[in-house]
Amino acid sequence: MFKKFRLFHLGWIIILLGALLAHFIQTAGDVTIKDLRFTGSNGQTLSGLLYVPPGVSAESKAPAILAVHGYINSRETQSGFAIEYARRGYVVLALDQSGHGYSDAPAFANGFGGPGGLAYLRGLDIVDVDNIGLEGHSMGGWTILAAASAMPDGYKAMVLEGSSTGAPFAADGTTTWPRNLEVVYSKYDEFSQLMWGVDRAQDAPDSAKMKAVFGTSETIVPGQLYGDIAAGTARVLQTPNTTHPGDHISPEAIGYSIDWFAQTLDGAQPIPSSDQIWPWKELGTLFALVGFVVLLAGTFDMLLAAPAFARLRQSTVASAYITRNAKWWIAFALSTFVPVLSYYLFFSWGGQLFPGSAVLPQTITSQIAFWAVLNGIIVLLVGFVLKGDKVEGRGDIWGSLLIALATVGIGYLFVLAADFLFKIDFRFWVVALKPMSLLQLKIALVYLVPFTVFFVLALRGLHTGLSVAGDSRLVQYISNIGALALGFLVFLGFQYGTLLFSGHLFSMNEPLNTVIAIQFLPLLSIVAFLSTFAWRRTGSYLPGAFINALFVTWYIVAGQATQFPVS
Repeated sequence: MFKKFRLFHLGWIIILLGALLAHFIQTAGDVTIKDLRFTGSNGQTLSGLLYVPPGVSAESKAPAILAVHGYINSRETQSGFAIEYARRGYVVLALDQSGHGYSDAPAFANGFGGPGGLAYLRGLDIVDVDNIGLEGHSMGGWTILAAASAMPDGYKAMVLEGSSTGAPFAADGTTTWPRNLEVVYSKYDEFSQLMWGVDRAQDAPDSAKMKAVFGTSETIVPGQLYGDIAAGTARVLQTPNTTHPGDHISPEAIGYSIDWFAQTLDGAQPIPSSDQIWPWKELGTLFALVGFVVLLAGTFDMLLAAPAFARLRQSTVASAYITRNAKWWIAFALSTFVPVLSYYLFFSWGGQLFPGSAVLPQTITSQIAFWAVLNGIIVLLVGFVLKGDKVEGRGDIWGSLLIALATVGIGYLFVLAADFLFKIDFRFWVVALKPMSLLQLKIALVYLVPFTVFFVLALRGLHTGLSVAGDSRLVQYISNIGALALGFLVFLGFQYGTLLFSGHLFSMNEPLNTVIAIQFLPLLSIVAFLSTFAWRRTGSYLPGAFINALFVTWYIVAGQATQFPVS
């Protein structure tokens, strides 16, 4: 019996160690973190994490920074910046944009939440209102520009990370607004056309839009100071060696912002920008994410040993193929590469057919669901055409559903506990799992339907259509992970290899969807692992399908923007 509990215990131990590491890093130096809900513009409820350095009070005020994430991220994405600012003595408000995280929908409303966030920060009696900085990544840059536009005298300096003074804020050809601006624009940023009107990020210094902001007709020299800090007209461009989403985990990109605020704001501690501890927090939340996957597997194993689920247990599992013949390789290739080849097209169709609505309020979630269902149907058709030996593999529907609900439910409790006790989510970079709000839970119940259809069809095809007799455990896991994730590995390798050598993505007009695809690689690997784990123990594809439908729906809905107001 102890063996059945081994993975469960290992999972929660890994989670605990990761959570403690992340907690001690983000609170290093006695920084406190508060989970906020406050009222922004037009009665909108906004969410944020407030980092408060030690010794700060109404009598001993501190400089402050409003730090804002980009599109389809949340406040935790800015933790690398927030940790480093806070340990240097800044009060930091890491804001959830409108319609993101726990801030009220819809996305883009009320200046993306920026004016409300700045007003709240300025209203704190512990903040030196004469020394406030604004930092925003991507669409978070537009959020802080909205704040600066609403309160032109409400801040002293600004950092646009991977962002621009583009729509909805066109440059006016002067250097008087925004005040004391640093542009951190990476050499391999995928959004150079949208942000600065150039095909390659390396050409941003020659952008007419950027030249207007800098008040020069010459090519902008990275690292050179333009204008005057005391007059509020200072400008500087920095070009770290990373990508658009890479700004979040780039010591270089984070370091440039630290240096800029050290030059433009007063009252912070002079800790060198090279002294950064945030990577350890990222490592801790990565441990927690890995521990969560182990915990789900261990929870399933533990529940399967209970008498209530005895009918699901199966010691022998049938296989569709005796060996990997030509038919198997064709089916494998189709399963691997059709989802990638259809990715942009099906996303486009999904966006056109299912714009934000009261029923389907998350546009990108709708696009993913549409892509998923169509690919599930394709997998079903491929299974009819390229059939191996008939393998039933369905098993007990209600038993499978109950064990899936219990497995994911226990996992959810651990995520809730980590959020409550340590103020962390389970993440690495842009791959993040966090608790849902009540509104997101309501939204998830709708999207659960198409994702369940997809996983039932896709994992039926994987296990009953591609299983091979005699495969070792390791080969079975590798084969199934390859069937689901290899296509995206090749796709992303090709796209980013092109970016590295040419300066732009191969699909130049699809930067957002290409960045979104980064998450598919680890997510589909986790799906394959959990599904194979359940299949090996039950001989049924249903437990893994239901577990993954619940887990993936939760993951996507909690991390996406809500573009339509839902009550």
